[in-house]
Amino acid sequence: MIAPSQAAPPPLPDADARAHSARVRAAVHEAIVQAGGFLTLERYLSLVLYAPGLGYYVAGARKFGRDGDFVTAPELTPLFGGALARQFEAVLAAIGGGDVVELGAGSGALAADVLNALAARDALPQAYRILEVSPDLRERQRETLHARAPALAGRVHWIETLPPSLHGVVVMNEVLDAIPPHVVVRRAGAWLERGVAVERGELALTERPLADARLRQLIQARFPPEIDYASEVNPAAEALVAGLARRLVHGAIVVLDYGFGRSEYYHPQRNEGTLMGHYRHRAHTDPLWWPGLSDLTAHVDFTAMAEAGEAAGLHVAGYASQAAFLLGCGILDLLARTGAPDGATYLRAAAAVQQLTSPAEMGELFKVLALARDTSIDWPGFSIVNRADRL
Repeated sequence: MIAPSQAAPPPLPDADARAHSARVRAAVHEAIVQAGGFLTLERYLSLVLYAPGLGYYVAGARKFGRDGDFVTAPELTPLFGGALARQFEAVLAAIGGGDVVELGAGSGALAADVLNALAARDALPQAYRILEVSPDLRERQRETLHARAPALAGRVHWIETLPPSLHGVVVMNEVLDAIPPHVVVRRAGAWLERGVAVERGELALTERPLADARLRQLIQARFPPEIDYASEVNPAAEALVAGLARRLVHGAIVVLDYGFGRSEYYHPQRNEGTLMGHYRHRAHTDPLWWPGLSDLTAHVDFTAMAEAGEAAGLHVAGYASQAAFLLGCGILDLLARTGAPDGATYLRAAAAVQQLTSPAEMGELFKVLALARDTSIDWPGFSIVNRADRL
């Protein structure tokens, strides 16, 4: 996801958007009352992002692209999906074929580009399955696929739940960051959980003693010692990875997202965590700003995701920056095939590849983690560098 820095404040929403946010705020008020006056941030985020008919991801507002709130990698260039297709081909070849299963397929651009690239390589999966919680996004994905990969759209199937067994490639591009985390605080030796209450009629951030022993056990081993500190912990994201791992009979899980290994994630200087919002290509740090209108996310603790996969029987096949992974998958070769270096098509594609791989943009903050069941898979994405030892 690409959004400018916090220097420029988000623009004010229009009247329709403000009315929608008022409905979301009313639902949050009611939930706070029903919960006895306090909602954890995890519960608040679940409401404002996923409540039926109200949540940011399910209420129908345009999210992706230049006219939305942010741009994800597949919207920048088909070369992103083309590079991933080389790695997916290697996984499918090693296990004798299978499916590609994408969780949270966004606009559908990645599915279209991967299918087009695999078709060109004569390496199509048996099926391309999409698990998507948003009816609005499912419809947009269908439109994108029929527009960009019309001959292959019939190979795509939408599923409501994960099948009991998976055989192939499971891909999550900017999915784990959108799973609501808990925010835990240690102050003067006391453990607290951050949440939302109503003060003088308005939503307000507040804290209460941490009651969940499971969260405390998780976070005690991760926070830097002694100092006052606040950050996220995301057992739901870890549980998703573990659940996928248990279902995976053959193949691999490929996670692309922004985040860090644990030593960087819980660095002493990152003492207020990573939770942030995106609205109309502006970043902000107030989760209560116009609820229901902002995408609210937290960075991924890739060490926690690797541990969850390993506990369910997978092994870490690789961990690298997005830049290294895409270069290993031959994105520059794909760029070279787009046309003459001085042509408009090439120049547009080159600018997109620069965004995907530059350390100043998406190249280093975004990481790729691969968890595999099989040891025979070739991993071109980790041929340049594999930082699994840094997890």
